[in-house]
Amino acid sequence: MTTSVYISLYERRIELVQAALTGHSKLSTKDARDLAVHVLRSLDHIPEQVR
Repeated sequence: MTTSVYISLYERRIELVQAALTGHSKLSTKDARDLAVHVLRSLDHIPEQVR
């Protein structure tokens, strides 16, 4: 039997940004995740018309 694990869209976005940050810098995984949260929070507050 296969068990599925739900991962929210927000968590997927965090992981995507985190992977980009760790892939292009020397940040630790924790620091990259913390920064990813700030990046997404900032992006989510930019009006869609501007994005």
